[in-house]
Formats: sequence, structure tokens, C-alpha cells
Amino acid sequence: MSSIPTETVSPGKASLFYDPKIRGYVYQIVLLAVVGFLVWSAASNAIENLRAQKIASGFGFWNNAAGFDVNQKLIPFSASGSTYGQAFWVGLLNTLLVAALGIVLATIIGFAVGVARLSSNWVVAKLAMVYVEGIRNIPLLLQLYFWYNAVLKPLPDARNSIALPGSIYLNNRGIILPSPQFAPAFEAVAVAFLVGIAGAVAFFVWARGQQARTGRQYPNGWVALALIVGLPLLVFFAVGQPLSFDYPQQGRFNLTGGMQIFPEFVALLLGLSTYTAAFIAEVVRAGILAVSKGQSEAAHALGLRPGPTLKLVVIPQAMRVIVPPLTSQYLNLVKNSSLAVAIGYPDLVQVFTGTVLNQTGQAVEVVAITMAVYLTISLVTSLAMNIYNKRIALVER
Repeated sequence: MSSIPTETVSPGKASLFYDPKIRGYVYQIVLLAVVGFLVWSAASNAIENLRAQKIASGFGFWNNAAGFDVNQKLIPFSASGSTYGQAFWVGLLNTLLVAALGIVLATIIGFAVGVARLSSNWVVAKLAMVYVEGIRNIPLLLQLYFWYNAVLKPLPDARNSIALPGSIYLNNRGIILPSPQFAPAFEAVAVAFLVGIAGAVAFFVWARGQQARTGRQYPNGWVALALIVGLPLLVFFAVGQPLSFDYPQQGRFNLTGGMQIFPEFVALLLGLSTYTAAFIAEVVRAGILAVSKGQSEAAHALGLRPGPTLKLVVIPQAMRVIVPPLTSQYLNLVKNSSLAVAIGYPDLVQVFTGTVLNQTGQAVEVVAITMAVYLTISLVTSLAMNIYNKRIALVER
């Protein structure tokens, strides 16, 4: 009985074809090729359209004269002597200013309202609930219009400004405050302030290590207050008080002197802060409820009152739950600041993606730069919050 000859297949070739790892590489190469082709097609199409419309590409516009002015600016800028590049920095600094202040205010308001929602006082808890449910269910754009058009615009004109204590005036042009005037010796105070911050951070890290080893608590708040506030004040008086104020003066028709905070900035800051705080309040409430009730009962059994229990026992454990969604709220606040264009605040979108784009026609370059800026801000914010989250995370033994 003769056997039927069979074709032999090399094991190496069979395994190479059916190896999941090799197939994965092939799929990834094909996907990259497809994505690269789509990007190349989109870029080629954009270049052809720009050529057809006789719009020059590139970043040569960066050093061209801007020809427009910006009412609120943290760096020198004028219509005659400034460039589009300087306009970018003006818009970026305005965005960072309102975002930084908004994050601080939203965090303070959000934590206060979140704790208030769990208060045993019925009135306080219900007021906090009304705030959260009312603010977070109204679109932010409408809230910005409310603060700008319904609250700030109806204020009296400069002639009939509302006088507040401390030489502060309020009118439909904004808030007029005393303007600080710094002497050269004030640099020593600024250096002392930075040294105080560094010292407070160093003491906080040292105190946490000591508390982990010995269980002893240290007065971190008082030490930070002494370093950050007390040290600069000591230097301030030691160098001869190098600070004075230019107080606004009420004239017959207008105000002179002082420092003006524009209503667009105030409306945007209030809108972003109160809107984001409503979401942060729910994050804080969820974090506190995630802590076992037995932790509070154990603290009370040791003689701790409700206030110290919340501060020393509940909140530190709740932060593990609070920080990740809190990061998302910070990112949302930064991105929502782009709605400033609706009320005329000169942020990055309004100045750069609005005025500069319309004057230069460099849509691809301007939009790409703006997107890269917001992406960078978000990534840096996420990195900082992730580092903080790792610092407060529980380490299992």
C-alpha cells in the first residue's frame, strides 16, 4: 500500500504568517500609512486653496505691524509700534490671567458649597442645592451675558459712580481701584515673597514626613502664613515701605487716576468661577460621601469635634476621589474662557484668532498656534494635578 505524498510547509513561514505580533505590526503600519495619506491630502488641499486665493502661507506675518489696540493688556502694546506676535502674547497673558484667577475662585466657592450641601443645617444645605442645580443647568454663555448685560452694564456712568470704601469706584466702565506705585526697593519684598513660598513648601514636605514617622502634627498653616505674609511685611518695613498708591479722584464728568478693571474681565471671571464652582461642589460632595462614615465616628470617639474631623480626617481621604474629576473641571474652565469673545474680553481667541486672523488671512497658522496653546495649557495643568494626585494617594504596605 503506497502513501500519498503531501506538500511540506516550512514551520517558520506558517508561524510568521499567523503570529499575532507580526499581524499587529502590519496593522499598525497600514493604519499609519492611511493616517499619513489623509494628513498629506488635507495639507495639499489646504495649500492649493491658499494659492488659489493668493494667500501667502508661513509665519512671516508674526513681525508685521498690528495696527490695532487692545484695551486690557499686561504688557506694553500699541496700535502703531506693536506686531502681531506681541498681540499673541497680550491675548495669551489675558487668557492665563482669567484662567488662573478663575481656578482659585472656583475652587474656594466649590469646596465651600460642596461642604455646605452636606451641612446639618437645613437652610444652608438647601441654599447650596439651589445654587448647584440652578447654576450648572444654565448654559455658561447665557450666564456671561447675564453678568455683562444685566449686572454690569446697567451700573451708573462715570459721573455718578458708586463710591465704595477704600477709594474704590464702581460704574459701567468697570471697577476703579487705587493703583500701586512701586519703588526700586520693592524688588527686595518680591524676593522675600518668593523665598517665603519656597520655605513654606519645604516646611510642608518636611512636616508631612515627620507626621508619617511620628504622628505628630505641625502648624503648617501658621508657618506658611508667617513665611508668605510675615517675611515680606518684615522686609517691606525694613527697606522703608517702597510702595505708594495713586488714588482715583472723582471729577465733575469723569474719574482720574487709579487703575481700571474692565467690566468684560469682571463678567468673564464671575461667570467662569460661579459656573465651574457648581460642578466642583458636586465633586467635593461625592468625595466626602465616598469616605466611610466609620472614619468620622472613630474621630468623634477620640474626642474630635466636627470641624477638626472634617479637616483632618474626612477631607484628606476624600481628596483621593476629588482630585481626578477636579482636574477635568480645571481644564473645562480654561477652555470655556474662549467664550470671552462673546462679551468682548480680549483673550487669545478674541485677539489672535479673531482680529489677527481677519487682518492677515493666515487661518491655518493662526488656528494651529491657538490650538497648540490650549493643548499645552491643558497638558501642563493635567501634569501638575497628576503629580499632586500621586502625592496624596494612599500607599499600601
